[in-house]
Formats: sequence, structure tokens, C-alpha cells
Amino acid sequence: MRYFVAFSYFGKFYHGWQNQPNAITVQQVMEEVFSKLLRKPVNLVGAGRTDAGVHAKQMVAHFDIEKISDTDDLIYRLNAFLPDDIAIQNIYQVSSDAHARFDADERTYEYWVVQDKNPFAMESTHYVKHSLDLDAMNKAASILLEYADFECFSKSNTDVKTYLCKIKKAEWKVVDDKLIFTISADRFLRNMVRAVVGTLLDVGLGKSSIETIREIIKSKDRGKAGVSVPAKGLYLTQVKYPKHVIENNG
Repeated sequence: MRYFVAFSYFGKFYHGWQNQPNAITVQQVMEEVFSKLLRKPVNLVGAGRTDAGVHAKQMVAHFDIEKISDTDDLIYRLNAFLPDDIAIQNIYQVSSDAHARFDADERTYEYWVVQDKNPFAMESTHYVKHSLDLDAMNKAASILLEYADFECFSKSNTDVKTYLCKIKKAEWKVVDDKLIFTISADRFLRNMVRAVVGTLLDVGLGKSSIETIREIIKSKDRGKAGVSVPAKGLYLTQVKYPKHVIENNG
């Protein structure tokens, strides 16, 4: 039977989600605990990958196992064995062909910026001390919705078949003591969100004009976009699925 697991993690001590040789990842740690408690090898297939140091408020993965008699008890035991920076929120049965990655139709990320030096936020936000023009940053962000090819924001030498992404939302908001950039799309390229944020911060700092965003996107040249901001400020916050995927309990 196939199950979806919803979970979160603080990414500081991990080399991203996906298993890699000679580096500790969230997938590796979770698969080891799942396999130990379920007493057989468990392979988790995630909704996507996050880079080293990136966090997830909501990540989803699927795995196959015989019927779980008590999911609440399994969640309790998994959380007891997992390290403090990984937490399971839910496990639920889905149809046998449901896929955590390929069936996801929307993903949302947030990027957190602070402008006052805060020792308690240094590991979870990006500190920008110079004043930012929030209105200009939002006008520049809205331009992203007019385009589909974002090769200019993709990590160089990435093996992808297409650079097309459908961005549905891109906006900055002040939330308490933070500036939070929220972006939603059907898919994202490697390093894309951090490159987008770096480019928008250049606009906010007055280093680039709002219209420069169009030139950067049309150029398809990563070298013309802004620098990638640090991973520590990036959060995967939501993975959405069509109703038939999550409501069909196979």
C-alpha cells in the first residue's frame, strides 16, 4: 500500500533533502528511522529536492508498505526516534499510483529577510542592513508572472529538460519584524528562488531598475541575474495536490 507522509525540517545541518554520497541528508536520516521502526527497508520519494541548508515547513514524500494499523502510533514513534530538527505531521494512505513528486501541482516557498541585527534570527533569516524599497521590489516581482522561461535564474550546468515554470504568485510582505517573499509555481528550477530573491533585493537596494527584470529574464543568462542569497532564509512552506490524489484512500 502507498502512503504520503507530511513532515518539516530545519535544514542547517543537512546537505539538502535528497540522498547524496558522503553527505548527511534529510532523506537518509528519515529512511533509516522508518526502516528501523517498520522493520524493512523503506524508500521515501520526496515532492522535490531542497538544497543544503534550506528548510521545509511542509514537505511531502510517499512510501510503500503493508497496511499500517495505527498511523497515530507510528507518527508518535517516528518523532521519538527522529532528531529534533525533523518532525512528522501526518501519514495517510493514498492510491497505489499516487506520486509525491509528479502529482504535485503547486509548490510555495518563503524567503525571510530581517533588517535589524538579531542574534536569535541569524540562523533562520537573511540580514540586509541597508534600507529596501518594498514597493519597487513588489513591482519587479509582479513582472515574473508575465514570463515562463526562467533559465536566467537556474543554477548553471543543471541537467533539466525545460526551464519553463508557471509562477502563480510572487510578492513581498512585512510580517512582524521580517520581510517575507512568497512565491508559488507549478515547479522550480535548482537555485531559482534564491536567485530571484537576490535579483529583487538588487532592485530594492537601488542597484537595478524595475524594468531590468525583463532584460534579465529575456537574456536567459544566469550571469545577468543577482547573486543567490543564503540558503538559511529559504523555506518550502506548502506542496499542493489535486483533490483526487489526496482524497482517494485507495
